[in-house]
Amino acid sequence: MDTKMNFWVYILKCADDSYYTGHTDNLEQRIAQHQQRYFPGCYTATRLPVALVYSQPFPTRLEALSAEQQIKGWSRKKKEAMMRGDWQEVSRLAKSKNTNAASPDPVEGQLLTTSTNAVRPELVEGHSFTNSPSTSSGRTINTTTVQNKENQT
Repeated sequence: MDTKMNFWVYILKCADDSYYTGHTDNLEQRIAQHQQRYFPGCYTATRLPVALVYSQPFPTRLEALSAEQQIKGWSRKKKEAMMRGDWQEVSRLAKSKNTNAASPDPVEGQLLTTSTNAVRPELVEGHSFTNSPSTSSGRTINTTTVQNKENQT
């Protein structure tokens, strides 16, 4: 018996042409939940229908969540390059963002830190996250905790 569980990062294209990025441990079920407005407060609930345009498996929930958060920080162009498999363009867009970013001058005695974007968010069965999903337009949406609804089923 194979007990290995896969986790997925996925991107949905919404009816308004925006993208929604999430992660799950059951891709087919999660897509159906989006289509059926199972989570009424979810970004996609008012932007139906949605279509799956990208998915990638990960061996652990943490890796899927990290990838989701990273992708949510990307521009629409960068997401679309990744979906096309154009890794050269993804790299170019990453470099152009880094060279355009303003960085403050270091202050004496202050430690220099680098921030790294992780990836993903979406509510996963039995878990609630405080991260709000972002859209390709840069808007951030408030979400409601779904844990209670999941416990009722």
